[in-house]
Amino acid sequence: MNTTSIVIRCYNEEQHIGRLLTGLLRQSKKPDQIVVVDSGSTDATLSIASRFPVEIHTIEPEEFSFGRSLNIGCRAATGELIAIVSAHVFPLYDNWLAELTAPFAHDDMALTYGRQEGDQRTKYSERQIMARWFPSQSELRQSHPFANNANAAIRRSVWNDQPYDEELTGLEDLDWAQRAMSRGYAISYVASAPVVHAHDESWGQLVNRYRREAIAHRRIYHEQGMSVVAAVRLAIANMASDYWHAARDGVLTSNLASIPAFRTAQFWGTYQGFRRTGAAPAALRERFYYPHGIRRPQRPTTNPGGRPIDYDNPHVD
Repeated sequence: MNTTSIVIRCYNEEQHIGRLLTGLLRQSKKPDQIVVVDSGSTDATLSIASRFPVEIHTIEPEEFSFGRSLNIGCRAATGELIAIVSAHVFPLYDNWLAELTAPFAHDDMALTYGRQEGDQRTKYSERQIMARWFPSQSELRQSHPFANNANAAIRRSVWNDQPYDEELTGLEDLDWAQRAMSRGYAISYVASAPVVHAHDESWGQLVNRYRREAIAHRRIYHEQGMSVVAAVRLAIANMASDYWHAARDGVLTSNLASIPAFRTAQFWGTYQGFRRTGAAPAALRERFYYPHGIRRPQRPTTNPGGRPIDYDNPHVD
């Protein structure tokens, strides 16, 4: 059995971090260590976290980058495996950690990442993105380096040789996965390790998120780009797809305004981040930007071997 540390990046997460830590302590496979890396929270985040058996490390806000905060957490981690989660996610089942780390039974496995779902706060268009990025079927050995550090695990020995890039403005997970695959390691998608990812961003925050990810995407793939024509075309295509699915789901009326607002923010931010034309790696371009299509996504109904975590019960096992 591999020892496992969990690394959590956080900033002003008082609404979420207690729920996450409760879910982590109710896992059937207990984590050997929980490391919290805080980048200058001014709310009750650290007060709440300190009620749990965690190690807290801090980084000054002006020194923050996604890769730098992860490297701080990974250096503090003692486990052979390092599970990485955002502070605003929480696992749905008590076998989340066991499922997420199971593929590391293969010696060439460098990274796994699990399924993500939205909650009642999640915008409909973001649910469509999650359905495309995180399908219902696992893939033991991915052919492309897509990954997401909101719900992931890495092998520490691989991280020792290739820390996260501290200069990227985002997509440090994709960059790390690409470098690992170029060295012959495998990446696995684990649908049976789901978390709820609570995103509740303003329009401006959405624009900024997609802008910084596009900047990082361009740095990782130097030929990557998006023209204004492509941005408009993809925004319209995604809006049409979202409206189609919303109509089939019976929620079209309640999402008439949110769908164009979200997609406009997504592709305006993306265009601003790229600001130049060029070719793109096909598999990743499709995963990041193409609409979901007309097929209704297959929804997993159960998680074999796992019990749902009752977050309304304050008792921690």
